[in-house]
Amino acid sequence: MAFYRQVGSVPPKRHTQHRDEHGKLFYEELMGEEGFSGDSSLLYHRGLPPAIVDSTVWELPDQTTTPNHPLRHRHLRLHDLFPGDIPAGTDPVTGRRLLLGNADVRISYVVAKGASPLYRNAIGDELVYVEAGSAVVETVFGELPARQGDQVLIPRATTHRWLPAGPEPLRAYAIEASGHITPPKRYLSKFGQLLEHAPYCERDLHGPRAPLVETGADVEVLVKHRPGGRVVGTRMLYATHPFDVVGWDGCLYPFTFNIGDFEPITGRIHQPPPAHQAFEGGNFVVCNFVPRKVDYHPLSIPVPYYHSNVDSDEIMFYCGGNYEARKGSGIGQGSVSVHPGGYAHGPQPGAYEGSIGIEFFDELAVMVDTFRPLELGEGALACEDSRYAWTWSGRGPH
Repeated sequence: MAFYRQVGSVPPKRHTQHRDEHGKLFYEELMGEEGFSGDSSLLYHRGLPPAIVDSTVWELPDQTTTPNHPLRHRHLRLHDLFPGDIPAGTDPVTGRRLLLGNADVRISYVVAKGASPLYRNAIGDELVYVEAGSAVVETVFGELPARQGDQVLIPRATTHRWLPAGPEPLRAYAIEASGHITPPKRYLSKFGQLLEHAPYCERDLHGPRAPLVETGADVEVLVKHRPGGRVVGTRMLYATHPFDVVGWDGCLYPFTFNIGDFEPITGRIHQPPPAHQAFEGGNFVVCNFVPRKVDYHPLSIPVPYYHSNVDSDEIMFYCGGNYEARKGSGIGQGSVSVHPGGYAHGPQPGAYEGSIGIEFFDELAVMVDTFRPLELGEGALACEDSRYAWTWSGRGPH
């Protein structure tokens, strides 16, 4: 993301002396992607960024996955994963339950009331959708207020913590990449500016406004990493608080983007999912389906045509409104549909014909399309509606 930002105190020239009011040097840290060839930021710390005093194992929640075999469409009821009162200690990081995953991306869900530990994902960027509630996300770059509908993008290796706010529990849908998550290349100029045909612009992206500058000693940070292909955790104990940054500048930092600021691209006939794309990662894309005027050709059929997207698994998280194509299937708020590549999917019986003449869809959904098959995590197996695969035929298995 090549959108430059400066926050707090930085020297006039990079890689030069920067001192506090007593003449003590700040320590410059370059946080950069793709070696020294990608986006980066320079952060100025009071303490030494690498200084740790201990490193021990952090036992992650269950990360095992099971193949989608026998192959079938699936419906996950995420609200069934966290029924009733949420324990006060459940937090947005360690409380996540894994739904789906492959080598490129993992999708989890959590409902939380408590503050998370300091946390850093060293595997890849995270894009966390706030389904309900609100939070403050404190980061080494500063704090980000997050509200319902926000997509919070946290770059790889950014130390941060989630602080749920308000009386309502925080409901969060976390997309964890094994690389970076960026705006689609077709929306960007050769220098990285969002172009006129993009469905959002830089004004819609909200980064930190001020550094936090906390103090402390022997501060624990939970780190997720991936040696040998396995997702594992480490507890690092830092000599000084990681939030000791007095200022930073550059093009790499966390930000929020609210789904309500996504401007839908519509046409006379049905627009395919790439028209709804908001972000892309390595071997996957993220699309936002928002309330919009639909197809206005006199003979249009507004709901999607049946399609065999042979190279992709399609994962749709339904987070508001009424989804016309899924009527009669049991899909509702908090549902996830899993439509794997390999055979066709599309509108439920009657929806194809019933959509004719409709002028507006009041729906809200976040879709992840992957280019390698996804496996089912323990969270998916715990909340599956086993009837969904048969709703197109009206008949169950023999």
